[in-house]
Amino acid sequence: MNRRLAFLLGALGPLLLGSGWTQAKIVSASQSSAHRHRHHHHRLVRSSDGGPRLRSEEVLVLDTTRSEVLYARRADVPQPIASITKLLTALVVTGAHQPLDEMLEITREDCAVGRGAYSRLRVGTRLSRADMLHLALMASENRAAHALARNFPGGEPAFVRAMNEKARELGMTTAHFVEPTGLSSDNVASPEDLAKLVTAASEVPLIREYSTASHYTVRVGRRKVEFRTTDSLVRNPGWKILVQKTGYISEAGRCLVMRAQIDGRNVVLVLLNSYGKYTRVADARRVRKWMDARLQRTVARAANAA
Repeated sequence: MNRRLAFLLGALGPLLLGSGWTQAKIVSASQSSAHRHRHHHHRLVRSSDGGPRLRSEEVLVLDTTRSEVLYARRADVPQPIASITKLLTALVVTGAHQPLDEMLEITREDCAVGRGAYSRLRVGTRLSRADMLHLALMASENRAAHALARNFPGGEPAFVRAMNEKARELGMTTAHFVEPTGLSSDNVASPEDLAKLVTAASEVPLIREYSTASHYTVRVGRRKVEFRTTDSLVRNPGWKILVQKTGYISEAGRCLVMRAQIDGRNVVLVLLNSYGKYTRVADARRVRKWMDARLQRTVARAANAA
């Protein structure tokens, strides 16, 4: 494990209370222009050290139970993160302690234009702050996320400042945010930084609950509208996911982050810039299969040595 990833394990210590981790400072990575030129590979890529074969270009698999980086690929390079942004949006919203039952209204200000800006929430829709947060995390509703920021004290500009302050507080040294939805490719962070974000988000019960819901129904005008999760793994009973978020814009590729229990361990998984609609989920399955195989080899070696 290289020095930088060793620093990452130490820096996550304050977020994992009772884990026994020690604090350390992560060396700040320089901002990369790599996010301006995305190269999607159509093939599975195996690392030279025998890691899992994955389509995601930037990867971090972190075993927080044993304070161990299991696998990393370009983990220190900041990249556009698309709707993974909404985990930070949720941390700012929950940290502000505004009334969750306060009704918020979708306005034209919340209607982004362009690819990826589709929303099922019409202008004039009124939902509680809790409902907006639920839809932003579970269904990645962009208008809901923007409405949350717009109704923050000081409006969206103050909200974005709070996002960047929160990122610095978490030790996200490569991260930068310009808006709350993830539709901008200027929202960037490295897999190492996203591991800190996922860990912090998993400590908030409301974020855990909303991000891992499989479906949710709200009343929009006179209609009831059902929303479903953007992450099919949430609906799979074989996975125990504590917190998750998906993301996609063309500059970021398909992204998936989660904290889950795998083989009795708490694992943070960061998959960025995966090619194809289903490959990020397939990559998560490949990581789990690879971890299972590693565990079986460890058990076999222990049995042979006994």
